[in-house]
Amino acid sequence: MGKNNIKYRAQGTRNGIEILIVGAVGLAFIMAFNLLRPGEISILEIFLVSVCLVAIFVGFLKTQEPFYSLVLDEATLVYNHKYGSWRLPHANFHHSGIPKVKDSFEYIELNAVGVKVNDIDEFLADIAPRIAGKLLIEQRYLFMQAVQKHCKNGNCPSEWLIEDTQYKSQKGICYNGLIAMFANRAKFLQLLTGYDLLLPASVLDRDVWDFSANLNKWKHQPSQFIASQVRD
Repeated sequence: MGKNNIKYRAQGTRNGIEILIVGAVGLAFIMAFNLLRPGEISILEIFLVSVCLVAIFVGFLKTQEPFYSLVLDEATLVYNHKYGSWRLPHANFHHSGIPKVKDSFEYIELNAVGVKVNDIDEFLADIAPRIAGKLLIEQRYLFMQAVQKHCKNGNCPSEWLIEDTQYKSQKGICYNGLIAMFANRAKFLQLLTGYDLLLPASVLDRDVWDFSANLNKWKHQPSQFIASQVRD
C-alpha cells in the first residue's frame, strides 16, 4: 500500500471501549450498592443491571470490529471486516453511486454505496471464501430490498432468492462454493441496480452520497485526491 492513504472509521464502531467501560463500572457500582444495602433488589435495580449488561455487550461487539473499515490509497480500495478484507485495485474500479430500485413511478435508494467493477473475475480471484460468506449474510437485506421492488407480483426468479453454488463467468471461468454464491449475488445485484458490490452505510464515516463522490474523484485523479485529503 502506498505511503499516503486515507483511513475511514465506521460511525457504528466508535466509542466501543467507552461504552464497555461505562457498562462495567455501572454494573459494579449497582452490585456493590446492593450488597451493602439490606433488603431485596428492586425492579429499578434489575432494570439498571439489564441496561449495563446490554452496554457491555454492545461495547464488546464494537471493539471486535476493525478500527478502520476502509483504507484508500492511490492504487487500491481496501474494505476491512472482522472476518477478513477485500481489495479492489484502482484499475478495476469503474465507478460508484447510490443503488436505486424502481417502485411504481419513483426510485427508492438503498442505504449503501454501489461499486461497479471492470473485471469481476479479477475481484473473485482475490476475495476469500470466509468474508464472501459473511457478506452474503450481512448484505442480504439490502439485496432483498432490490428484489422485492422488482417482484411485487410474487413472480421472482428462483435463482434470485437462492444463490447457486456453481457459477461460470463470461470468460468461462468456473467457481463453486461460497465464491460462486457471491458471484451469483453480484451478477443479480448488477442486473437489478447496475452495481456489483455494496458498501453499506454502516461501514462508512459519512453519508453515502459524500463517500460515493469521493470514490469517483479518486477514480479520475487518484494521486491528487489522496494528496488533497491527506493535507486536510
